[in-house]
Amino acid sequence: MNFRIGTRGRRITGFGVLSLAAVAAAVLGLARAEPGPAPDAKAADPPPGDLLIAAARIQDPRFHHTVILLLRHDKDGAFGVVINRPVGERSIADLLAAAGDAKKPKSPVPEGTIRIFAGGPVQPELGFVVHSAEYRRDSTLPVDDQVAMTASREVLRDIGLHRGPGKSLFALGYAGWGAGQLEAEIARHDWFTAPDDPQLVFDDDRSDVWQHALSRRLREL
Repeated sequence: MNFRIGTRGRRITGFGVLSLAAVAAAVLGLARAEPGPAPDAKAADPPPGDLLIAAARIQDPRFHHTVILLLRHDKDGAFGVVINRPVGERSIADLLAAAGDAKKPKSPVPEGTIRIFAGGPVQPELGFVVHSAEYRRDSTLPVDDQVAMTASREVLRDIGLHRGPGKSLFALGYAGWGAGQLEAEIARHDWFTAPDDPQLVFDDDRSDVWQHALSRRLREL
């Protein structure tokens, strides 16, 4: 099977340019974000918020047993982030400092660490925070009524100051498809779909996500 994903489609705006020595090491600098695309295009099937579950026969190491949260899907293509490939952890303060985010005098220091995921093979220099839908900024892209994505480093600061979203996941890179490409891959059973499930996205042990998502698939193997 000639399985290709993430090599075509429109370019996506994430946190901005990240400088990586290696994704697994998560050495990065975040630039200021631009707002995400406005949700004005008619959604295609499967809709944003659905989970894409890699078929067991896919042996490409980039996608073997992956689960992707679909963030956008319309007539022009689709993109999403892998939610079950953790690659490390880094302090939020270190990430912001590496981004050149200068601390203002007397301002509180963001606390805690954040887990980092390999979100896909396209543009691994870009970062995305997927989070619960109650959190909103100008750069937030609503996905559905349960999940959203914010493309700005301010969301990291808010998380570190305990005023961010209740649930979150930070990913580097994404998976992208050109017009009609995802539909063709689903038609030949490269991917199966399941409805959005915040527990799978944020809470389940990452080693269980693929199997749990597969048990909820909408398209039969």
